[in-house]
Amino acid sequence: MGYLDLIGLEKQFGKTSAVTDFSLSIDRGEFISLLGPSGCGKTTTLRMIAGLETPDSGTILLDGRDLTRLPPNKRGTGMVFQAYALFPNLSVRGNIAFGLEVARRPRDEVDRAISEMLRLVRLEGVETRYPRELSGGQQQRVALARALAVQPDLLLLDEPLSALDAMVRVALRGEIRRIQSQLGITTVYVTHDQEEALSISDRVAIMRDGRIEQVDTPEGIYRSPQSRFVAAFIGTANQFLGRAVDGSSVQCQGWLLRVPVPVHLIGRQVVVLVRPENVRALLPEAFDPEGENVVGGLVETITFLGSLTRITVSAGTERLVCDLPADAEHFAHGQTVKLAFPPHHCQTMAA
Repeated sequence: MGYLDLIGLEKQFGKTSAVTDFSLSIDRGEFISLLGPSGCGKTTTLRMIAGLETPDSGTILLDGRDLTRLPPNKRGTGMVFQAYALFPNLSVRGNIAFGLEVARRPRDEVDRAISEMLRLVRLEGVETRYPRELSGGQQQRVALARALAVQPDLLLLDEPLSALDAMVRVALRGEIRRIQSQLGITTVYVTHDQEEALSISDRVAIMRDGRIEQVDTPEGIYRSPQSRFVAAFIGTANQFLGRAVDGSSVQCQGWLLRVPVPVHLIGRQVVVLVRPENVRALLPEAFDPEGENVVGGLVETITFLGSLTRITVSAGTERLVCDLPADAEHFAHGQTVKLAFPPHHCQTMAA
């Protein structure tokens, strides 16, 4: 058992199944993200943990304590919402103090907690301001401080950065991770932003249609996706459809790709995945690299991305993507190129 155990959670709205057989074990102090497209059930799952939705079936355990039917204020959780949900008539200080005052904590304890929270979220000096006088990033810091001030056993964040602009999002997600690590608080974070989830999480749970598709570390999710959906959802992946000929080759259109093939997939329709950073672009006159797969095509698009350049190549009916270092060979639109990628960077799975 973990610190937070979600066992067989189910939630239905009318005839629509929002969450189905959701089970997940989370360790004490772990930062885990629920990641998936809109409507996959991640926010519903978070709301069930918070007590804002009641599961139709299943169990929620926190440190062995059954929370499933407890009201939100009895669960020991702190929640930060996408829309901040600050009290407009209260100052920063008043917002942070709210939960402590409701709990009738002593005044000196409240004052001490406010000072600690302001220092933790780096908002010293703005405690007398009202939400309307703060930037979006500052408001979200106040919401985080308010959730943490009551010293919850569990921190829940529901797309807390989605309303912010890109630069503020990047800065604030780093702050959230810093604060979480400093406090060692168990955290469940909901987002549809894959970069966000991969950059700050200990583990990521990919959701699809109310179910968990895969749970792993960010690196494991990216490098070893267990389904075609995960591979396509996380990052960019070139996909070759074909038939597995034997344990080391797949016939795809006019190419015989040399790739590792699991025994149970031999003879079946499969998809071969390879990430753009593992593909090299070569001039047509270059020698084919020994032991590598080589596919020819025409350059369709060239996109400068700062530290790298991304080219899209038309190869038959396929559109393949290759990421090149910024100082690599330059190619032109319409130019013939060869794309090379080694077998060990390929992953074969059921189509």
